[in-house]
Amino acid sequence: MPPAIRPLQVADLPAVAQLFDQYRQFYQQAPNIEAALRFMTERFERQESLVLVAQAPTGQLVGFCQMYPSFCSVEAAPIYTLYDLFVSPLAREVGTGRQLMQAAQARAAADGMVRMDLTTARTNLKAQSLYTSLGWGRDDVFLTFNRRVVGPERL
Repeated sequence: MPPAIRPLQVADLPAVAQLFDQYRQFYQQAPNIEAALRFMTERFERQESLVLVAQAPTGQLVGFCQMYPSFCSVEAAPIYTLYDLFVSPLAREVGTGRQLMQAAQARAAADGMVRMDLTTARTNLKAQSLYTSLGWGRDDVFLTFNRRVVGPERL
């Protein structure tokens, strides 16, 4: 039976923080469950992001995606930036990531967003394959730049 996709609830915060910590470790960050819980709790309490969770029939959370509302100045319209997508290794290869992505797209449409953006590591070929299979196009026109303005001790 596939997992149910639903919005994050306050009672989910400890479990989603565990998944978020694993997500960060995937991107070479040191484990820090306290910081992961603090970060996810702050986003939830301040309503700064939209988090969808995948809940297995057992009740266990097995994945999540987090989107941040933003705007596209060029289109003069609201967008979501899908910043985080993670599925527990035990729940991979059964369509959980696909379900989360489809639910995120449906929610973006319902919320009146004109577009969704995301970035992923160049080496994350499985994720790129999923995105392409769902109709996402790779941006070959614009380059992304970033610059650190505070030290890594923040999280």
